[in-house]
Amino acid sequence: MRLLEEKFEKIERANSPFKIPPIPRPNEKIIWLEPELIAEIKFADWTKDNLLRQASYKGLRTDKNPKEIRKEEVVEVEIQNNSIGSNSIVIQGIKITNPDKVIFDQPEITKLDIVRYYEKVSQRMLPFLSHRILSIVRCPKGVSQTCFYKKHPGPGSKGIITTSISTNSSETEEYFYIDDVTGLISEAQMGTLEFHTWGSRVENIETPDIMVFDLDPDEGMDLSMVRQGVRDLKDILDQLSLSSYLKTSGGKGYHVVVPLKPTVNWDIFYDFARRVVEVMEQKWPDRYTSNIRKTSRTGKIFIDWIRNGRGATSIAPYSLRARKGAKVSMPILWNELDTIAPDGINMWDVLKRVDEKDPWQDFFERNQTLKKI
Repeated sequence: MRLLEEKFEKIERANSPFKIPPIPRPNEKIIWLEPELIAEIKFADWTKDNLLRQASYKGLRTDKNPKEIRKEEVVEVEIQNNSIGSNSIVIQGIKITNPDKVIFDQPEITKLDIVRYYEKVSQRMLPFLSHRILSIVRCPKGVSQTCFYKKHPGPGSKGIITTSISTNSSETEEYFYIDDVTGLISEAQMGTLEFHTWGSRVENIETPDIMVFDLDPDEGMDLSMVRQGVRDLKDILDQLSLSSYLKTSGGKGYHVVVPLKPTVNWDIFYDFARRVVEVMEQKWPDRYTSNIRKTSRTGKIFIDWIRNGRGATSIAPYSLRARKGAKVSMPILWNELDTIAPDGINMWDVLKRVDEKDPWQDFFERNQTLKKI
């Protein structure tokens, strides 16, 4: 930053060098520079306003002439030869390129393994995934390399459906969702490992139907305390006559999930989730907190209710996690709480379990509703 500051001081200018300059955000000050330096920038894609999404500065380039720099155009080229054909495979109508690419180490898991996994679990997974706005995590070079988070459609996206959703500022933004196994496999082909969903379906975007509580324990907390937290939360929900379901997070905690009929708006839904956690916080102040700040979590479990707001997402059932070991956020039975750790199920475990009885088989049959009083 000091190096760049020194260089920038010498080339500042009063106005934009671009024919169509970007529109400043509220309270944003832009300092314009003469286009004399070249920076190498890694980025996800271009926005509709010609800005870079998820840009990451890599360094200055001195081997090129600034006047030679042009915006790159994406060109898809299909090469017809045996070497390309031998290194691809078609699954659910989707061409899987580089199927032998290693995505996870220890154990070694390839891109083809991941595609086959999502194909195998699709029947169980799609009821929780299809027709819900998605945010995804892609790791095209494997989990040991840079992964990136994506919640807007980009150039070259296939197998997805785009939709415009209004924001709090009365503007609209483009989001995306899938509706079948083809979309799921298309995402896996693009390097998607994690699928995070909104709590509502696109048909009822303003009336959510899945409430999620994520138990996030303080570092080093004994697992028995986390399991007790799950039981305490279930007891509160039982007292409210709400049936709940349990799944692993693939990380430090468990997720307790409540299916609901889409009858109330996001504000009521969000407020109800907050109040549930506040009841726990008041009843057991030494165990639980509803405060997201790290300083409030010392020796406690933060029960994350914030993901129940409009635009927030949670990891979908059966989704892989982009972490060592190919862990999965897996639906489990309540009587498995004491035998399965939050990160205790990996991809291979799921492939064995998916042919067994569905632990959430009656999830969408629950006739549970919230009502505004």
